[in-house]
Amino acid sequence: MSLKCGIVGLPNVGKSTLFNCVSSGKAQSANFPFCTIEPNLGSTNVPDRRLEVLTDICHPQRTIPATVDIVDIAGLVKGASRGEGLGNQFLANIRECDAILHVLRCFDDGNVVHVDGSVDPVRDKEVVDTELQIKDLETVEARLSKCIKAAQAGDKDSRKLAALLTRYKEALQQGLSCRTVALVNEEEERLAHDLFLLTNKPVLYVCNVDDASAATGNAYVEAVKAAVKDENAGILIISARTESEIAEMEDYDDRQMFLEEMGLEESGVVRLIQEAYKLLGLRTFFTAGADECRAWTIHAGDKAPKAAGVIHTDFEKGFIRAEVIKYEDFVQYKSESAVRAAGKMGVEGKDYVVQDGDIMHFLFNV
Repeated sequence: MSLKCGIVGLPNVGKSTLFNCVSSGKAQSANFPFCTIEPNLGSTNVPDRRLEVLTDICHPQRTIPATVDIVDIAGLVKGASRGEGLGNQFLANIRECDAILHVLRCFDDGNVVHVDGSVDPVRDKEVVDTELQIKDLETVEARLSKCIKAAQAGDKDSRKLAALLTRYKEALQQGLSCRTVALVNEEEERLAHDLFLLTNKPVLYVCNVDDASAATGNAYVEAVKAAVKDENAGILIISARTESEIAEMEDYDDRQMFLEEMGLEESGVVRLIQEAYKLLGLRTFFTAGADECRAWTIHAGDKAPKAAGVIHTDFEKGFIRAEVIKYEDFVQYKSESAVRAAGKMGVEGKDYVVQDGDIMHFLFNV
């Protein structure tokens, strides 16, 4: 589906270490600023226990998980909007991403230098936010000037866009990101999407903590939570160093034992990948049988024909109906035939909104 999450933040906060843990790509990781210059792109499988359960039931010849693309982008510094450091390149790379994983340093370590000389994740967040906001303000002001002229000439669409841009401008001038501006209807949502503003992208703040704080967080994390409470954003606590150690373990039991010792139910990388998938507005439906169990990726809210088209464009063009089994029913009855016999097979038409976890079979005619 070619949607990407960009890992961003100041230099030396653990972005590339996390990227190496979650991605099949291998970014350089070192203790100096601008270690990452060119963006690194990696595609990683989305861990999903449901697919494992379906595989255990169906014993297919192959199992294919969903994937998500992660981009490790060069570190940003104060003045990036004016071209400082690798600023222009950073801003261009982040504009190409669909969502942001903003890594914040929430640990003390005298052996790892900080670009500003001290640890303060809220200040670091504000540095990145400010640079993105400055760039967005430039974009908004340029578009608003043109829209006002067109609106004065009687263009109704320009009048609507100008109203939205005016609200964005007011928010940005107050030091707020565009994502804090409430959109009143679907038309505004469409207009906002088409503007491609940096601070309107969905964001997950990733608090990179020391090993001891991986399970419960620390004072730095609490400060971040307070700072972002009014944003439409999520927070994830993770220890990049711990995750790098887990990534080097090849034995599953060793990894589980290590996690238990750390007081964790699952690795932070698993949670990060799953949250990145959700952040992009993606959902999963399954096909399950003796040949293949597969997780397919759709957008939240997609209807059955759209989901069919993910498998093959002919399925969408000639869509007739979809046979739908709820995941819980398949797990209970263990086969499609048993589900059908129990009267649990749903038959859905073109207006059916696919639910996360649906197991589907499409009937089509081309």
